[in-house]
Amino acid sequence: MTRKLGLWLLWAGFIAYILFLAPPLHLEETLTLLKNIFTLQWSNINPVILSLFSLVGIWLLIYSGLLFIDGRTQWIPFWPFALASVGSGVLGLIPYLAFREPNQEFSGRKDAFLQLLDSRFFGIVLSLSTIVLLFYALSFGDWKDFVQQFQSDRFIHGMSLAFCLFWFLFPTVLADDMGRRGWNNPQVFWAVAIFPLIGSLAYLCLRPPLQASSREEWLAANR
Repeated sequence: MTRKLGLWLLWAGFIAYILFLAPPLHLEETLTLLKNIFTLQWSNINPVILSLFSLVGIWLLIYSGLLFIDGRTQWIPFWPFALASVGSGVLGLIPYLAFREPNQEFSGRKDAFLQLLDSRFFGIVLSLSTIVLLFYALSFGDWKDFVQQFQSDRFIHGMSLAFCLFWFLFPTVLADDMGRRGWNNPQVFWAVAIFPLIGSLAYLCLRPPLQASSREEWLAANR
């Protein structure tokens, strides 16, 4: 109950902060930025901001690598919240984290989609993409401009804070995923949890594969 209450308070508090305390929203500039991103006119965008926008997408894929599996054993599936997160980022994710119950079990077989999310290939692709994005931002980005936009633009401000919240919330689902794989190691848990983004990507690359049960075992478990 305490965990759920904390998540709902965080969700409501973040919304209230963005609406009432964050810098003003420059709607026309925000729409132009999004248009340039989705039409691949990236030369008009500060590489730091473009990389940050992309890394929020990486975070959503990292969570997908855990929560589509987790949703198999929850009373509510993850996919509606995954769709909501595409448009609203962490605001679409937190309600699922609040609704779900702690569960370290998995039953049934992995379909092709879950096999992809469970594969080390998935983690490696995300890790390589992240390395490219970080290199692009660090090498070519205008960090002074980013700081200025963080302080004056609600969209950039909120997106930056959302990135931090993705990291902060990852431990809430990490322990269950480790438990499903029989990898209950406190040292690994804290190593993954402490290092922003890199720890989560390393976990996807190194975690043992999830063991699916046979059809007979799955039917027995769901009678």
